[in-house]
Amino acid sequence: MKDKPVWQQMGLTDEEYRMVQEILGRDPNYLELGMFAVMWSEHCGYKNSRPVLKLFPTEGPQVIQGPGENAGVVDIGDGQAVVFKIESHNHPSAIEPYQGAATGVGGIVRDIFTMGARPIASLNSLRFGPLHDERVKYLFAGVVSGIGGYGNCLGIPTVAGEVYFEESYRGNPLVNAMCVGLVNVDELALAVAGEIGSPLMLVGAKTGRDGIHGATFASEELSEESAEKRPSVQVGDPFMEKLLIEACLQIIQEGLVFGAQDLGAAGLTSSAAEMASKEGRGVEIDVLRVPRREQGMTRYEVMLSESQERMLICPRPGQEERIRQIFAKWGLDATVIGKVTGDGMFRVKEGDKVAGEVPVAALTKMCPVYHRTEEEPAYYRQHREFDPSTLPEPLDYNRVLRDLLASPNIASKEWVFTQYDYQVMTNTVVVPGKGDAAVLRVKGTGKGIALTVDGNGRMVYLDPYRGGMLAVCEAARNLACTGARPLALTNCLNFGNPEKPNIFWQFKNTIQGMAAAARQLDTPVVSGNVSFYNETKGEAVYPTPVVGMVGVLEDIEAHMDMSFKHDGDLIVLLGSYGSELGGSEYLKIEHGLVTGAVPEVNLDEEKMLLQLLQLVIRKGMVNSCHDISEGGMAIALAECAIQGERGFVVNLESIAGRADGVLFSEAPTRVVVSVPRMLLGDVMALAEGHLIDARVLGEVGGDRLVYRVDGKEIINLALDEATSIWGGAIRCAMS
Repeated sequence: MKDKPVWQQMGLTDEEYRMVQEILGRDPNYLELGMFAVMWSEHCGYKNSRPVLKLFPTEGPQVIQGPGENAGVVDIGDGQAVVFKIESHNHPSAIEPYQGAATGVGGIVRDIFTMGARPIASLNSLRFGPLHDERVKYLFAGVVSGIGGYGNCLGIPTVAGEVYFEESYRGNPLVNAMCVGLVNVDELALAVAGEIGSPLMLVGAKTGRDGIHGATFASEELSEESAEKRPSVQVGDPFMEKLLIEACLQIIQEGLVFGAQDLGAAGLTSSAAEMASKEGRGVEIDVLRVPRREQGMTRYEVMLSESQERMLICPRPGQEERIRQIFAKWGLDATVIGKVTGDGMFRVKEGDKVAGEVPVAALTKMCPVYHRTEEEPAYYRQHREFDPSTLPEPLDYNRVLRDLLASPNIASKEWVFTQYDYQVMTNTVVVPGKGDAAVLRVKGTGKGIALTVDGNGRMVYLDPYRGGMLAVCEAARNLACTGARPLALTNCLNFGNPEKPNIFWQFKNTIQGMAAAARQLDTPVVSGNVSFYNETKGEAVYPTPVVGMVGVLEDIEAHMDMSFKHDGDLIVLLGSYGSELGGSEYLKIEHGLVTGAVPEVNLDEEKMLLQLLQLVIRKGMVNSCHDISEGGMAIALAECAIQGERGFVVNLESIAGRADGVLFSEAPTRVVVSVPRMLLGDVMALAEGHLIDARVLGEVGGDRLVYRVDGKEIINLALDEATSIWGGAIRCAMS
């Protein structure tokens, strides 16, 4: 590594270094080179993804702020808005799981309160290797502990999430953190620089050496040398962040600032450049004024440090002293370190000496953009053409159900979410595990918001286009299962090395599928993050787009969860039967296969189903509602029974004479609801009016899970046994 030219060590290519020389008309000095390296990294510059991201729909009547700010903002009425975003902290979590995950939470929370919004909820999406691996257990435990440790100290509830375990994530876990906040629309703040001559203030924690070149670290593949880059992993202090939240919200609410920007990836360099770039301004920063917690820091280290719990703010004229007073009240620094200029230059000074000087636009708007070659991988057609009907049917369906309930991808995640405080703030109405999405009340109103994160890397690996559609559709369906109207989405796009044609093919096709679904379902993309280079020893993770979505319930009292509630209620399938087994958990658990054609999505039908669910839930016509996803109908019914502590008897019809398809297909656009007998006719009529298939499957009641197919009983399992298997699988693995 040390034999490489310094620009290559920093992550720039030879051609990119020549571009820097041409822009400056000279060789850059060490500081300037470091600034270009972090700003032109994939993590900051989006140089491989920017052209493809333009495919996303980003506008709609509900959208107040789309991509380009710290977070997206959507209107929920009555002068209020929801602010939300999701980001990755994958590489840091692979090296130092506790701090990697903790600082991921801290960073995404800052993106929310920077906008003037009070954070009210956190979510996360996690991917690890097989749970029998000891290092995977170490990473899993550390990440969960880091999320809980930071979020619990902040007093922000962690209300929802997902966890998957697949071989492809063994060396490169995925840790995606989402945060949601509430703001009055007239108090929304943007990350913009003020008038020429306006001061720039650094507020919050002191600057240290942690996190230097974290942005470039996140823009390369993991290797055996990655462990040596622990200094690239930031160290978080949630108590400091809690103070920072209160101080920043106060100065924004008092109207003391033009704008504010989180010091995340690339530290002072990116925050100052991004603020100035939006208005075509320049900035001047004196590194000697930056409060430090370590001795002997160089100007390079100060400008590139990613130390946590820091913000850059641009005060309104004459408000510096009032801002200092507010931050002093919370025990925080608030120091003028520079000013906004009108010459478009980013000037770094050490006292009276100019230490570096580059055009702001060179760091932001002139970042190179690459149009990568794409190539369909050989495996794609092979998997798509696989016929699951050639596989033998199980001899013992009771055993299959037990095995699926014990799969870590399906089993209860109670071991995870009980480490999080999900009731703090007392807004959480549907807690983790009880519904398809979290539901929170909006205090002072009768409304609620529903929140979810969803993604299935296995499906996207097998068919990126359909898999991308499925991710958006499942998120929207999960919100609708609570009674919410989906509003908009944020995404975290986790992929391998985009310079490899097959990886870029996966990426582009995934975005096309996601964009098609988002457009049809009226859920525009308002924020997000791209995480490339998720590879270990040349092997990429499954292409894993994670969709975070928010929805609104006009009446919080009309919310719904998945649990069966009354003996005698009829169980109704809304949507088609489905028999496709491609990509299913059943194929993996029963046959050890990740293969098959991914089920097709009918977006028109999906949209009608969402509308139907919102209607029947709002009218109080169903007593439970649950999406059919991992494990198929068999698992969806079992989960409703386990959560409601009530058994059932269902009578299903086989397709092509096979029971496994109807039981375990993960085909989309399907939910199971429980309906009072007296309301069955009304529900069936509304389903017909929405052009959605509906059929009675059976009845709630008893203490056993009984599945009959074509009149033959093929599964009969005690509810207590199912609950024990499902509830203890992950806990036992981690004990």
